[in-house]
Amino acid sequence: MTVMRQTPEQAEPMGPIPREFAAVMRPELPSLLKEMAAEIVAAIPEYGHLLEGPNARVIKFGIEQSIATFVDRVAAPTATSALRDDLCRQFGRFEAYEGRSLDSLQAAYRIGCQVALRRVRTVGRRYNLSASFMLTFADALFAYMGDLAELSREGYEQALAELGEEPDNRRRRLLRRILGGAAVARGVLAELAEHSAWPLPEEVTLVALAPDAHPSRALLDRDVLVDLADPEPHLLVPGPFTAQRRASLTSALGGCRAAVGLTVPLGEAADSLRWARHTLALTDSGVIDAGEVTLSEDHLLPLWLLGDPALVDQITHKYLDPLVGLTATQRTRLIDTLRIWLTTRGTAAQVAEQLGVHPQTVRYRLRILDRAFGERLNDPDDRFATEIALRALHLRENGGRSGAGNGNGNGNSGGGGRGGDGDHRGGGGTA
Repeated sequence: MTVMRQTPEQAEPMGPIPREFAAVMRPELPSLLKEMAAEIVAAIPEYGHLLEGPNARVIKFGIEQSIATFVDRVAAPTATSALRDDLCRQFGRFEAYEGRSLDSLQAAYRIGCQVALRRVRTVGRRYNLSASFMLTFADALFAYMGDLAELSREGYEQALAELGEEPDNRRRRLLRRILGGAAVARGVLAELAEHSAWPLPEEVTLVALAPDAHPSRALLDRDVLVDLADPEPHLLVPGPFTAQRRASLTSALGGCRAAVGLTVPLGEAADSLRWARHTLALTDSGVIDAGEVTLSEDHLLPLWLLGDPALVDQITHKYLDPLVGLTATQRTRLIDTLRIWLTTRGTAAQVAEQLGVHPQTVRYRLRILDRAFGERLNDPDDRFATEIALRALHLRENGGRSGAGNGNGNGNSGGGGRGGDGDHRGGGGTA
């Protein structure tokens, strides 16, 4: 085998390993593949998740192709290696996307090479192969490993260029570990942070970016961790999100949108990112006003009320069920009336002013609500749950327009009964 490596397309044929040796090697391949995988996982535990995860089939196929191509080139020195070349480049790209350096992948290649050489020694004793043959085989094998490593480096560097990342990808790997939460030992984070030249903070603030956001690295603060390879790109800001941080982020975004989560202890970083992403989703749906940079802390009530849409549906179904039998128009009018009355605790005249109707109409609607809900609105817990349902419903259906869910009256939703103006049981009108 030639030990000089040019390009994958220009690689010279193998020699002088006898072609017949391929027939000796082929029966060993299935068990050799398993042995390689086991030793790689034992030495590099994080690869264990890959070999059991959704990409396991592709990864195992890539390993198998790398071994099979070596054997194929022993049998036919001019055999094509295009599929192997592509898979090795994909391995390098995957490492870049995962925020890792190439150290682990190169270590995996070395382990695979050592396992293969150990197996060939066993086979060599069985077939009484000469020492000179074993030396030739070892040279060929290590040269082949160099080919694999170089192909992966090509894919790695290509992916980094596409991502706009620096060759040292430790910081993105660190960010992903931090978002692992309590499952990641602080000692592991501290070690990775030290290698990344990034002081480990006590508190962090996560920022969710719109999918089309490509912030300028030069305009971001040097200590901000970035992951643009994730389908939902995001940043980590050490400490609180100050006015200075906001200015640098706004400048780096170049007009793209972002949402900032709450400042939390380092171990709760995933919560901050979850809130940031929810805030961004609410701006997309129009529930809250969309700015270039939206702060979660400015929209805590919508975040809470709409944090679990399925549960909101259940609460609405349970606490607004007395209105189910009405027409859509009647139901809408009564829901608006009840929401405003509960949030303001105003008189019929005050509620009527907000609704743009006559006070007598409000009194008529309140009589219908009184009959529909009975004693429910006198019970503090039921009244509170009903108000939650009404506020959440209003936020979702009205896209966060002025006054949505913020209670603009002078009362307390947890207060006493339904007295209103004391006169809503009289009169008539239409609901």
